[in-house]
Amino acid sequence: MSNTDTDSAVEDETTAPLEDSADDSADSVDDSADDSAAAGGEDSHSLLIEEGDIAADYLERFLDIVDYDGDIDLDVENDRAVVAIIGSSLQALVGTRGETLDALQELTRLAVAQKTGTRSRLMLDVSGHRQARRSELSGLAADTATRVLESGESQRLAPMNPFERKVVHDAITSIEGVRSESEGEEPNRRVVVSPDR
Repeated sequence: MSNTDTDSAVEDETTAPLEDSADDSADSVDDSADDSAAAGGEDSHSLLIEEGDIAADYLERFLDIVDYDGDIDLDVENDRAVVAIIGSSLQALVGTRGETLDALQELTRLAVAQKTGTRSRLMLDVSGHRQARRSELSGLAADTATRVLESGESQRLAPMNPFERKVVHDAITSIEGVRSESEGEEPNRRVVVSPDR
């Protein structure tokens, strides 16, 4: 990510909001309270595999309807089903700042919940968009932490969706001397990185 991209994602108290809207998964604190995380062992793993299979069927029908070519990849990571649509020319399924991807993920979660009767935390990715965003945000978190350590002043990041905030919180947790918290209400909820005093 370029310095311009990094700088545009950080704002002072007087700048208007810059980035993304609400998503699905919760902040690092909220995320741990999910219903499905309470289930444990093999039953939980089997439910996640079932969620992935249901999501794959749903997404295959969706791709047929919109006439897009893509392969479906299923996985389980961090007590969550992860489904990826892999292919070329799928940018329309990501949309501006991932908004179409967020909506498609929510529809997929609803389809899964309708079949299982359980709220889903399924994560959907298209052509590696979320993975690339995770790398960008980890870099942003490191750059912001450096500025906070050098200046001794808190930095407020642009509004982010819950997935993005969690990535930033996780990255900040691994950096000594700084801490992070979320503030504000959706869709303007943001991460604030502060010196750990």
